[in-house]
Amino acid sequence: MVPPLVLDIDGTLTRASGGIDPRVFEALPTWDAPIVLATGKAFPYPVALCHFLQIPEQVIAEHGGVVYAADEVRVTVDSDRPRAAAETFVDRGGDLGWGGADTVNRWRETEVAISLDADERLLRSVADEFDIDVVDTGYAYHLTTPGVEKGQGLRAVAATLGLDPGDFVAVGDSENDVSTFGVVGESFAVANADDRARAAADHVTDGAHMDGTLEALASLR
Repeated sequence: MVPPLVLDIDGTLTRASGGIDPRVFEALPTWDAPIVLATGKAFPYPVALCHFLQIPEQVIAEHGGVVYAADEVRVTVDSDRPRAAAETFVDRGGDLGWGGADTVNRWRETEVAISLDADERLLRSVADEFDIDVVDTGYAYHLTTPGVEKGQGLRAVAATLGLDPGDFVAVGDSENDVSTFGVVGESFAVANADDRARAAADHVTDGAHMDGTLEALASLR
């Protein structure tokens, strides 16, 4: 028997150079237990990845702002404050950094993502005014409502699936995975993980990115 998994995407199922590691398409469809993909990306991204992996669409998106399992979509928080903060940031000379089409935020429902090239001091100052969090995933800054976390998202998905969050094993690489590590039974940070994720995990793999994830999965079989 293998345990259910909750897996981060960027930095965890990807190559060091970016992009999904093709070994995902061999490793995950053959896993004989539920898999939940948990990401800071907008809702369509993990749903599409589940679709192409041909696994059930069970996802935590936008750090827990949107969760989906058993044909039930739940938006867990109002997005008004993050959006208002982003507008103020831009009004004061900040730049979200994604160009006019802004496909990074186009389908987001509960938060706003901002390029790491943005003025971080200005961004954090505006976030403080609106009493919202700035989450640095290593790929973008995310303006999020306090209390919205992947760990809370996992509790919601697990309840929908009739599972205990403590039955899950998590693999991740970033500070936004720390809350997930706190509710699962066992956790792995891949070798490229940031300091907070490494400190919170039960194990740190020798391998980085998808190498580390495969190492973790091999240890669970």
